[in-house]
Amino acid sequence: MKLSTKIIIALIAGGITGLLINLFAPGIFPQLDQFVFTPLGKIFLNLINMLVVPIVFFSITLGTAGLGDPKKLGRIGLKTISFFLVTTSLAIIIGISLSYVFQPGNVGTFDTANAEFESKEAPPVSETLLNIIPTNPFQAFTEGNMLQIITFSVFVGFALTMLGDKTKGILNLVEQGNDLLMYLVNLVMKFAPYGTFGLIVSAVGSQGLDAIKAMGLYMSVVLLALLIHSLFVYGSSVALLAKKSPVWFFKGFAPAMGVAFSTSSSNATLPISMSTAQKNLKVPESISSFVQPLGATINMDGTAIMQGVATIFIAQVFNVDLTITQLITVVLTAVLASIGTAGVPGVGLIMLAMVLQSVNLPVEGIALIIGIDRLLDMTRTAVNITGDAACAVIVAETERKREISKS
Repeated sequence: MKLSTKIIIALIAGGITGLLINLFAPGIFPQLDQFVFTPLGKIFLNLINMLVVPIVFFSITLGTAGLGDPKKLGRIGLKTISFFLVTTSLAIIIGISLSYVFQPGNVGTFDTANAEFESKEAPPVSETLLNIIPTNPFQAFTEGNMLQIITFSVFVGFALTMLGDKTKGILNLVEQGNDLLMYLVNLVMKFAPYGTFGLIVSAVGSQGLDAIKAMGLYMSVVLLALLIHSLFVYGSSVALLAKKSPVWFFKGFAPAMGVAFSTSSSNATLPISMSTAQKNLKVPESISSFVQPLGATINMDGTAIMQGVATIFIAQVFNVDLTITQLITVVLTAVLASIGTAGVPGVGLIMLAMVLQSVNLPVEGIALIIGIDRLLDMTRTAVNITGDAACAVIVAETERKREISKS
């Protein structure tokens, strides 16, 4: 049986198991979760997280060195960032539009009097951009600061290209390190179905039907927006820009989407998403190694959709009419906030606090959606990494055509 099939079976079985325990035996769920499901998921997450920082360093360094020509590096970087900015803008516009069509905040009654949420302060975008260059690379590695690790890796890869034969030994070492890590990724992936099962049971079992019923329309709008964005924005981008079948794309990338769904973390899924793109979608290692780690750090389309829907939902619940200027502010703030925000579970709520503050909406409104955010976080993470893969496929195909036209 293929690994992707095993992961899908684990997702379905985990969802059903979590729901059945929540409905018929909620009293035993805490014990089962503590001693069985959470450890299963935690072991899998720890195994993947163990590989994330070294694989980003080796892959970005190798990818930059593999691109060789600094002009090519700049061209690919420009294509990648442009794609991410455009799709993130489209994502939040889709989310806002559907929220006005279905108006989830005007259906039902919500307890706003007891809504409390303590927002963590997110760093200003200007500070994030200034902190891209690490003052201490080793500290960046220890803290897992992805933007700084990527920047340092690009510099190392560029230097290896410029020095050529002088540093051939180091380049060989980086290649061997990358091969070693890819082998470990394949080894860890054998545990993926069991880890996925544990994570899904834990997430679904802890939420329950009550939270889902209360926020049903809000959830439906977010899920519909994520589906439309995936099928039409990513699907049409792959079809029009890369001249590839969207069905081929989604089918090939499905295993990584399944893992992303269970982990709720773009960073944790990165080793699997890169391996899947290289093997199934035939993206060259040099491009995959550059585009996807960058995407895991700055491309958050699924999260942008949630912010768009959540902002309008909270505005409707509190009876606040947003002006056109405020809506534009929401779009710009959400796009800028996605740059440099860590690809870890729950980070969307920190970004949402920034967006709400930018248009003077009560941050306490986040308390209304926090109950079911874990389930939505899983879905939007799958969308986030799918955008990274779509970008990698498009960049790879446009670069291949460029090489053919030159020769």
